[in-house]
Amino acid sequence: MEAVAETTVADMEAGLEHLSRGTPRYVDTILTVVEPYFKSLETGRKICELARELGVLRVHVVANKVQGPLEESAIRAFCERHGLDLVAVVPYDEAFVEADRVGRAPLDIAPDAPGIQEIVRIAERLSQKAGSGGGDRDGHGS
Repeated sequence: MEAVAETTVADMEAGLEHLSRGTPRYVDTILTVVEPYFKSLETGRKICELARELGVLRVHVVANKVQGPLEESAIRAFCERHGLDLVAVVPYDEAFVEADRVGRAPLDIAPDAPGIQEIVRIAERLSQKAGSGGGDRDGHGS
């Protein structure tokens, strides 16, 4: 019987608590979303460290709500200093604000918005990485 690849995306509450409840047993990849503020970056760093210690195979950082090259540069420098794998930078996007205001998905409001396009690229990159033989916890391919 052929193994079926399975993908589940869960939006976890910010902070470290969910990692202490066994979440890492069931995942191969964690995306830690950070914002361009020191407290957010520090929390993201701690989450990445703990996830690695708990055996998560792939731990990545996604920068969110980034407003310009200065913020992006600061986030990149922080990630480099701490050995964090920054896989994407999602720009601040008014389409997300508008979608939240009207209670709809940003994809429904503005599918061509820069933030939406970057999220689509993240999904594509992660799908490619998962399909490139990264393997599972038992050393088998995906």
